Amino acid sequence: MIARLRGTVWEVGGGRLVVDVGGVGYEVQVPETTLVEFGIAGAEVNLFVRQIVREDDISLYGFSAAEDRALFDLLRDVQGCGSKTSLALIGTLGASGVRDAIAFQDHKSLVKAPGVGPRLAERIAVTLKDKVLEIGLELKARGVAAVAPRKAAAEPEDEVVSALLALGYPRNKAEAAAADSDTSHTVEERIRAALRVLVR
Repeated sequence: MIARLRGTVWEVGGGRLVVDVGGVGYEVQVPETTLVEFGIAGAEVNLFVRQIVREDDISLYGFSAAEDRALFDLLRDVQGCGSKTSLALIGTLGASGVRDAIAFQDHKSLVKAPGVGPRLAERIAVTLKDKVLEIGLELKARGVAAVAPRKAAAEPEDEVVSALLALGYPRNKAEAAAADSDTSHTVEERIRAALRVLVR
């Protein structure tokens, strides 16, 4: 299975990139956010890839961050939310926007993506409410870097800060929001409280 591609953009169009890796061109479907970031012929790319194999098709889906690929996998597990719809959600709202919408049960934001109706939006939000907050922590536990490894901190990082960083918030804002949260609460409760501060 192909998990990562590093190479040069050879061709762009129709929601996909053709990435040249050692003379072999891989057609990779990407969300709009990744297309905007790397959609120039000749650009150097490093994509986290999910290869999906069916009886009559083999497709590659590429993302600029490991968390985005993990979110794509979570979305695909929801009944009625296939690969194209999952890609559309990330491309329309951005990975952090999808995670925030799910965390706050914001169905109206989710329905902005093509192919997502009110029922599917509700199903996504309810099914993944707790899971989206765990993505960054799981990747960190497995030693997977988002884009590039960060310098190790002198002390173990607060789990709330780690989760907020995984959701795409800047470190200074993540640390400030985490500091305002009540340490007597569970990690999940502290993350939700921190998110409420960040979206004010």
